[in-house]
Amino acid sequence: MRLFICTLLDGVDIQDIQLAGEWLICAAARELTLDAAQSARSSRGSGSTKTIPAAKIKILLDSRNDRDVLEGLRKVISPCLTFFSSVVKNVASPNIEIKKLVYIYLLNHAEQEPDLALLSINTIQKSLSDGNPQVRALALKTMSGIRVPVISQIVSLAIKKGLSDMSPYVRKAAALAIPKCYRLDPNTLPQLLDYLSTLLGDRQYYVAGAAVKAFMEICPDRTDLIHKHYRSLVKKLVDMDEWSQLATLRLMTIYSRRCFPKRTRRIKKSNGAQGFYGDEEGEEEDTGEIVQILDPDLELLLKSIKPLLQSRNSAVVVAVARCYVNLGTPQYTNSAIGPLVALLRGPQDIQHIALYNIVSICITRPEAFVKYSSHFLVRSTDPPQVWELKLEILTLIFPHCDPYLKSIILNELEHFSRGSDRELVREAVRAIGRCAQSDAKTSTRCLSLLLKQITSLDGNLVAESLTVIRHLIQQDPTPHTNTIIRLAKNLDTATNPRARASIIWLVGEFATIDGENNIAADVLRILAKGFADEAEPAKLQIVLLAAKVYLHHLNSITENDSIKPTPAPAPAHEYLPTAGNEGFAEMNEPQESAYPVSELEPQHPIVKLWNYVLLLARYDTSYDLRDRTRLYKALLAVPSSTQLASLMLLAPKPVPHTPSPSESRTGFTLGSASLVIGEESGLHGLRGYEALPDWVEAGREPDPSLRDVDAGKLEYDEKRLVPAGERLDSAMKDTRGESPSKANGFGAAGGKEKTLDDWLAEDEGEEEETEEESEEEDEDSEGEESSEEISDAEEDESSDDDDKEHDRLVK
Repeated sequence: MRLFICTLLDGVDIQDIQLAGEWLICAAARELTLDAAQSARSSRGSGSTKTIPAAKIKILLDSRNDRDVLEGLRKVISPCLTFFSSVVKNVASPNIEIKKLVYIYLLNHAEQEPDLALLSINTIQKSLSDGNPQVRALALKTMSGIRVPVISQIVSLAIKKGLSDMSPYVRKAAALAIPKCYRLDPNTLPQLLDYLSTLLGDRQYYVAGAAVKAFMEICPDRTDLIHKHYRSLVKKLVDMDEWSQLATLRLMTIYSRRCFPKRTRRIKKSNGAQGFYGDEEGEEEDTGEIVQILDPDLELLLKSIKPLLQSRNSAVVVAVARCYVNLGTPQYTNSAIGPLVALLRGPQDIQHIALYNIVSICITRPEAFVKYSSHFLVRSTDPPQVWELKLEILTLIFPHCDPYLKSIILNELEHFSRGSDRELVREAVRAIGRCAQSDAKTSTRCLSLLLKQITSLDGNLVAESLTVIRHLIQQDPTPHTNTIIRLAKNLDTATNPRARASIIWLVGEFATIDGENNIAADVLRILAKGFADEAEPAKLQIVLLAAKVYLHHLNSITENDSIKPTPAPAPAHEYLPTAGNEGFAEMNEPQESAYPVSELEPQHPIVKLWNYVLLLARYDTSYDLRDRTRLYKALLAVPSSTQLASLMLLAPKPVPHTPSPSESRTGFTLGSASLVIGEESGLHGLRGYEALPDWVEAGREPDPSLRDVDAGKLEYDEKRLVPAGERLDSAMKDTRGESPSKANGFGAAGGKEKTLDDWLAEDEGEEEETEEESEEEDEDSEGEESSEEISDAEEDESSDDDDKEHDRLVK
């Protein structure tokens, strides 16, 4: 080689050689500089804001230099069809960067220019046999993404070719191309189902995950394709990417509902008593508790997905919780509660979605969230949509807390009920009411907290507080007589119509509690003076109060008449005005009577008050008020017949129960958008929402033997979930029984560590063993030498015999 170089350089000046070398270095530096500038320009984004003329872009695309073509493609990758033909002809470029950009351009604009896009199909098909798996996968993705129905069969053949590809990256691309091919031509479904069946059993977990996503998109009801792949998918589930895990978890939830019946049994527990001699088992008591019996394959799924509760993706955690809530036992549900609560440490949007799912579980299992109650205390930085859900959770777990936690929750609610945020104050008051309804022991304290709010200047707050107080008094009205009197005294200061209406209703509802000492008639007398100035809700309640007071008066007259006989009652017009156009008559018109006027008693003040209220309501502008008054007048027209009126006006009212705001969402599945939107999504959820199927009936489930494909290889291995530290400890315990030399000092003297004397004794023993071994080796070597001498002598004798025979033959 040196001689060849010297021959070439013979007669060439050394200065020319130096100049040539410098030129080569400069050229290389220039190439590196251009590449660096090109990469820097591409990293900055779209480059300069100057627009390049179309002619120059066309020159760049038609250039033979890859760098110029790449620059031109970057300029036209935005939505522009002017250069479609110039871009498509670069699909055969060997440069992978150019290929990628051309493929992206085709995916975006092939639908607008289908005829020109078809010209590139042959070149893309050739790329399916490229040596680079990335190019093959990209070609398959591009071919399936070109939304031209004519090429559906070509795409199907490309998918079939991708099934047997050695690269799992290409097989994954084939799985993702199946839904696209189905959208191009639904008639290819039978072929695609065969492809899916093959891909679902792929050994690579990311290929199987992509196949599951394709399965859920084109044929989610074909559970028969999942039977033989069930255990392999469960085994690969932990290793899949997050989005494949979401699809697989939903598939397994639906599959389990359709293939595993829900079996339960009633358990019995021993009472702990032993027989007389101590060797007899005690009797078993039927506790009545019903527990769910899990199918082995279902239990395999529930155990395998437990590590996913530590996933970094919040959607995966919610999906696992959905599986446990809808498939598992309460023990599995409890194990998912902690990871769900941990999502509250994330951003506010994740907190919001996580709280909806937590509330949905808390409605059915509130006792499981008691130990996490500190996580639901409202913070000053919480937005309204977050603290509303936190207050709801606090009220749900309130009856299951100990007295200390109950005190903390009530203190928090009392603090927020005195705040400046009106919405927060209102929700805090409602939460106090729900806490009082759920726990009767704390209703007294809750009532005292609410009574402090009725003096507030905020009318809405007073109205909310009185509504809650009314519900609490209805639970047990007898001991709350003084409370009603206290509320009646606040009529002078209460200005909110809703608040005044609530107080008036309470006074009228419990007018019979204390008989003659009731304040209802006096309250009516005071309210009748300012009837014209009241709002319509208060007027309606004043008329109702007047009807109740008058009805109690009529009932008392009837009771007295039953004790002491009296003449027949006077006609109704003796007590009430006759009906006119509006159902009323002038109060000062003379009334006819069946008895002489001298025999009639003067009208009772309650009767006069009732007639006065009727007269006031006659001239009111509210149609509703006038109609309601006519109803009460007709109901009380005959004083001797008050049974119907008593049934309508004085019947005991059912105790109102304030439901949790999210009880209407409990029918939706965890993790669904319909659960978050709630009632606004409609009765059946948002469009596209699908509820989980019901459990299959026992005896109608598929044969379990369909899932016995390679059952020995796919069994659940609990060692996969054992931490490395525990494995090392178990390995150390296994070595305790071995010899001291193998156990590194452990196992000697009953498993204790060896002392220095033990080590020295062991060293002496090893030296003696080495000496004995050396002596044996010497003896062996001597024996080998003697055997070698014998064999040499035999060889010499045989050689002499051969020489003699050779001599004889020569002679």
